[in-house]
Amino acid sequence: MNETISVLIVDDSALVRKALTNLLDGDPDIQVLAAAPDPLFAERYLRKRWPDVIVLDLEMPRMDGMTFLRKIMRERPTPVVVCSSLTQNGTQTSLHALAAGAVGTFAKPTSGIRNFFASDGHDLVDLVKASAGANLEPLARSHSTPHQEDVSRPDRPPVEHGAAGPGVGRVVLIGASTGGIQAIETVLRALPATAPPIAIVQHMPPQFTSALAARLDHVCAVSVKEAEPGDWLQPGQALIAPGGKHLALAQSGARYTVDITDTEPVNRHKPSVDVLFRSAARLGGGPGFLALLLTGMGTDGAKGLLSLKLTRARTIVQDEKSCVVFGMPREAVRLKAAGRILPLSGMSRAILAFASARS
Repeated sequence: MNETISVLIVDDSALVRKALTNLLDGDPDIQVLAAAPDPLFAERYLRKRWPDVIVLDLEMPRMDGMTFLRKIMRERPTPVVVCSSLTQNGTQTSLHALAAGAVGTFAKPTSGIRNFFASDGHDLVDLVKASAGANLEPLARSHSTPHQEDVSRPDRPPVEHGAAGPGVGRVVLIGASTGGIQAIETVLRALPATAPPIAIVQHMPPQFTSALAARLDHVCAVSVKEAEPGDWLQPGQALIAPGGKHLALAQSGARYTVDITDTEPVNRHKPSVDVLFRSAARLGGGPGFLALLLTGMGTDGAKGLLSLKLTRARTIVQDEKSCVVFGMPREAVRLKAAGRILPLSGMSRAILAFASARS
């Protein structure tokens, strides 16, 4: 990116503001314009100059971050990165912020701030850079749809979590990163309770994935849960890789189960989409697998998608227009790993067509 990315930080902690400023200003492509202690101070600055990206805390005095986020999206949509504490309340609020239009979320600890940003801050730097070029149109469409607080879960037959059902004939694999929360919800909400088994990797930290699974389970006809070791893949159920762990497929007779491992990150991610896709390829892949690579920054999932395509599995990537960030799908297209390129609106139909195909 040729031009410097301007950033406004909004956080009520002076320690966090200083740590974030040092981190982001330390990158030659980023300039921190100001660091405000709350949204009211931020609004005063915005009257003078508007940044390319806003890094926003959610729990602040005088005006909370959610209120400020909705105000921004209503008045002048701008890429917003939520920087929230790793607390139960923080994860739930962060998911609501993503539904309200935030591009991405970054989990900060409740202690050890300086050391944390010094060792793990590169992920936030990358997220800010990706957010600066984000396509906000898909987020605006997502923001216009009902959210968890005003939608009841559709009726569905019970799924016996962890129970070994009949042998699985067809399996859907989904990988996503930045913008993926909204994209995955769009796909799953359009599927019936009879959908084929689904395994999902979304780049998220620990605690966030359990909250995401609970949210999706509330609004989708399919059952959604955070995957646990030994869970069986079964129709009508979607399993989400737990944050901070890898999810891989294993086979037991005619059935597929999941392995959860705490090994090293792959492509700097844990969970990694490549780990999931490559595990399916090692099991033989073939036409019984459909792999979708959705919006996200970086390259994770592209090589794994190619390995699946080489087994004659069906592979689809999300098109650039409907992606928040086209990085992962673009890499898959470059590697010729994409059997098809579809808009997000076509993904659910592709899954249903795959489920009913004879070969």
